[in-house]
Amino acid sequence: MESNVEGNQLPARPKWRKVAYGGMQPGYDDNYTDESFLEEMVMNANVVKRDLLKVMQDSVSISQYLCIVSLVVCVWTYMLASTIDVASLILLDVGLLGVGFLVLLVTTKRVSINLLSHYLLNVAFFISGLYVLAPIYHTLTRSISSDSIWILTVSLLVVHLFLHDYSGSTIRPPGASNNPTFTSNISLNASIVASVLVASRLPSRLHVFAIMLFSLQVFLFAPLVVYCMKKYSLRLHLLFSFWMMTVTLGLVFTLQRLLFALLLGLLVFVTVLCPYWLIKIQEYKFEINGPWDEAKLCFDITE
Repeated sequence: MESNVEGNQLPARPKWRKVAYGGMQPGYDDNYTDESFLEEMVMNANVVKRDLLKVMQDSVSISQYLCIVSLVVCVWTYMLASTIDVASLILLDVGLLGVGFLVLLVTTKRVSINLLSHYLLNVAFFISGLYVLAPIYHTLTRSISSDSIWILTVSLLVVHLFLHDYSGSTIRPPGASNNPTFTSNISLNASIVASVLVASRLPSRLHVFAIMLFSLQVFLFAPLVVYCMKKYSLRLHLLFSFWMMTVTLGLVFTLQRLLFALLLGLLVFVTVLCPYWLIKIQEYKFEINGPWDEAKLCFDITE
């Protein structure tokens, strides 16, 4: 109780209470907080504690796809230099298609005979249409200089790698609904256009058909096969990834030593340094939540 100069007692202030939309309370400033204000403060409630080994395992998917794209570029280079003949590449296409369907049969439980026959029929139509369109692809960029083609191809591959769905969130096994995102569609279209640009520089229509079939199998079919393999067995996925890295580094080493060093450094950076960096910066993450945050309304509609 307080007294004025005449000795009269002043009325006690009403007890402060939290008012959401009631405006100011008499006797209190609009920014007043009582002693219990910080009692509801929570620190680092949503911070996820990450394990270094788990993060490195997740980063293997990125390194693996970098090697897959590098293998495609190696095959493109060998075809442009006439190191690989058309018959060998067609045999490689048939082998990849057979191995891909075999992996899907082994790793996916929802594949039935009807669904498999449906996929085979679609692949047959796809290959037939690609063979018919091969003459158009062969003469598509005849009036464009080679320097422009190579610069545009490299740019499209960079866009493809940056926008690719490495988490596999837009990939579904056979028989499931698939809802690709806008960025994944851009990534896929960029890889297809890059394949067309490279194929248009080959000497014959059969070369164009073989390289386009190989490229589209890798860019369209390989992510699904790798996704099913990873869901089936993480150990199998890791073994396949390290085998892919070894083969890719060996092929790149035969092409160019400098590119081999760059690719090796990139794989080490993605697989080792980036996970370690992510774990270290987690120590500096500081998140505060409390009554000052935006209120989340919850409605009970059970009645």
